[in-house]
Amino acid sequence: MNFHIITLFPESFDSYLRESIIGKAIKAKKIKIYFYNPRDYVTGKYRKVWPDGNISKIVDDRPFGGGPGMIIRAEPVIKAVEKALKKANAKNGAKVQIVNFVPSGKKFTTSYAKATAKKYTDLVLICGRYEGIDARIDKVFKTQKLSIGDYVLTGGELPAMVVIDSVSRQIKGVLGKMESLEEERVSSSEFYTRPEVLEYKGKKYKVPPVLLSGDHKKIEEWKKNKK
Repeated sequence: MNFHIITLFPESFDSYLRESIIGKAIKAKKIKIYFYNPRDYVTGKYRKVWPDGNISKIVDDRPFGGGPGMIIRAEPVIKAVEKALKKANAKNGAKVQIVNFVPSGKKFTTSYAKATAKKYTDLVLICGRYEGIDARIDKVFKTQKLSIGDYVLTGGELPAMVVIDSVSRQIKGVLGKMESLEEERVSSSEFYTRPEVLEYKGKKYKVPPVLLSGDHKKIEEWKKNKK
């Protein structure tokens, strides 16, 4: 699976993508991550060279109709997506989905992650910022509007990380064993390990007896009831 991330802040992904399962998956080439910064595609009056040599690349502007905050302009995002699509479609048989993260989008779920991992080879993830992105990107491209929850975030970078993590887990070889997928086995919201009795500030906290019983049927039933 190839993830193409459209973001103004690619460095915000650095730590997360280097660590744990995702970091190992990248090293093993099970997944690949590519970044495209809309600032790199700013042209015309929005790109200004100052006398000291510094360059301003303005990606946002005021919204028509008024309102608070600034809106990311469509042009630099469109060019970044075009670059991502060109890279993705350079491979024979590429199947690409373009995702735009918006609070009102389709709710992201494990079922969605599973279907995505099976159906697509490349995901283009558009990460908005400020008050959002000019809505015409959804008209230029056939995008899947997606949300990871009923709340508003500063940008689309965190949702992109969630999608990368969840979809990557569905790819063969990313996890040591497919049984490691929590959704593929009976799990619960409670877990216990050694010692059997934890002492803290004069109190003793014990592991539920059923988990020590060796009765697998009862243990599985307990796990179901604790979901």
